[in-house]
Amino acid sequence: MTAIQGRVKKWGNSFAIVIPAEIIQRDKIKENEVVHLLMRRKNSAKVLHETFGMGKGKLTKSGQQIKDELRRELYND
Repeated sequence: MTAIQGRVKKWGNSFAIVIPAEIIQRDKIKENEVVHLLMRRKNSAKVLHETFGMGKGKLTKSGQQIKDELRRELYND
């Protein structure tokens, strides 16, 4: 699996993320090849920090409630 950071740009009536040329070459990605992307918003790390970093000893939620919230944030459910 390759992790890259990309910026979403408008392309006609759609949006696109550019895959850097070095990734295309290294992974031998071809035009029209189907690839799967796992996306997360940049602020997802902030949610983790707020949940586990600043709230130590002050958490009022169960571990399961925290996991459910994080999954909703990660997968936009």
